[in-house]
Amino acid sequence: MPIAVPTMGESVAEGTIGKWLKKAGDPVKKDEVLVEIETDKVAVEVASPADGVLTEIKADSGATVTPGQEIGRVSGSAAAASSPAAQAPAPEAAPANSGSAQIPLSPSVQRIVAENNLDPARIQGSGKDGRILKGDALAAASAPAPQAAAAAPAAQPAVAPQSPAAPRAVGPREERVKMTRLRQTIARRLKESQNTAAQLTTFNEADMSAVMALRAQYKDAFEKRHGIKLGFMSFFVKAVVAALKEIPAVNAEIDGTDIIYKNHYDIGVAVGTDKGLVVPVLRDADALSLAAIEKGIADLGKAARDGDLTLDQLQGGTFTITNGGIYGSLMSTPILNMPQSGILGMHNIVQRPVALDGQVVIRPMMYLALSYDHRIVDGKEAVTFLVRIKEHLEDPQRFLLDL
Repeated sequence: MPIAVPTMGESVAEGTIGKWLKKAGDPVKKDEVLVEIETDKVAVEVASPADGVLTEIKADSGATVTPGQEIGRVSGSAAAASSPAAQAPAPEAAPANSGSAQIPLSPSVQRIVAENNLDPARIQGSGKDGRILKGDALAAASAPAPQAAAAAPAAQPAVAPQSPAAPRAVGPREERVKMTRLRQTIARRLKESQNTAAQLTTFNEADMSAVMALRAQYKDAFEKRHGIKLGFMSFFVKAVVAALKEIPAVNAEIDGTDIIYKNHYDIGVAVGTDKGLVVPVLRDADALSLAAIEKGIADLGKAARDGDLTLDQLQGGTFTITNGGIYGSLMSTPILNMPQSGILGMHNIVQRPVALDGQVVIRPMMYLALSYDHRIVDGKEAVTFLVRIKEHLEDPQRFLLDL
C-alpha cells in the first residue's frame, strides 16, 4: 500500500521530507505518524495508511517531494502486521523512551526535546493515546528551568575553586545549518517585497492613557463575562478597521495594471514562533466585538506556536499588524506583507514627558509606524490613515460609537 504526499494547499507545490520515525522493516499501525513534511507555510504529518510493515522508503530525509508523490510503501497483510509487530517491541522497548513517551515523537517535537534537553518520559501527552504534541513539548520546555537554576548553586562551589581563571570551554567557532523551508520562504518574500513595492514609512505617536484607563476599569468584568483578558490588540484592530474604511487605498492591492479595492477587512496578526514569523489572518474583523477579536487572536497565536495553523488561516489578509513592543522595540520600519499595501507597527509603551495645554506632563506613549506601498497610497492618505488610528486610540469611544 503506497504512502503518498498529501495535498498541502493550492499554493504549496512542494515540501521537504523530515526525519523518518520508522525504518524499512519496522512494524507500523494505521494512523501512526511516519514522517513530517515541511513546506514553506506549515508542517504536514504523514501517517501510515494501514497496520502492517514499512516495507520501503522511497524519499529520504531532506528530499524535495510534491503532492501525490509516493514516498514509501506499507505491507498491509495480516501476517506482516501481527508477527513482526509482536516481535519488535521486545528489542526496541529498551532503547525507546520509557513511560508515556513510548509513542514515537513527531520531528517537530523531537527538535524541541533535543534543543531543550527534555526527557519525553516526563512530558504528559495530550494527543491521541497519550501522544506528545508540539504544544506539550513547548509547555514542558520552560519547566526544567527552575530545577536547573536550583541545581546550579550546589554544583558551582565544586567547580569554581578549581580554576577560576580557566578559559571558557566553547564549541566550534562556526556551524553551518541548512535553512528551513519556512525560513527560505520568509527571506525570499521579504526581499521580493522590498524589490517590488515602493515602500515608505510614516510615523506618529499615540498617548495610550485612555486605552489603559479603560482596560484598568473594565478588565475584571470583561474577563469574567467573556473568559478572555482585554488586551491592546483588540483596540488596535478596531482602530485599523475604522481607518481602512476611511482610506480604502490602504486596504487595496495591485494586480498588474489594476488596483483591487477590498470591501472586507481580514487583518493579519504577526506571530513569532520557534520556526520563524507567521501571519495568521483574523477574518471579517469589522464584524467582531472586542471579545471576539481577543479570542480570535489568542486562538491564532496558540495554533501558530503549536504548529497547528492551516493554510487557509495564513492566506488572504488585506492588512497586517505587527507588535514589536512585546520584545521591547521602541521604533521600527516594518516590511510590507505582499501583496498588501499597508502594515502597522506597534511598539513599546514608554512613560515620556509631553507638552499638554502648555505644561509638561508624563504620559504612556507609543510610537506608531505605517509602512505603505507608495504606488497605491499617496503620502496624504498614509498620514491621514495613521492620524486616524492615533485619534481612535486616544479617544476609543470614537470607534465604539462608530464615529
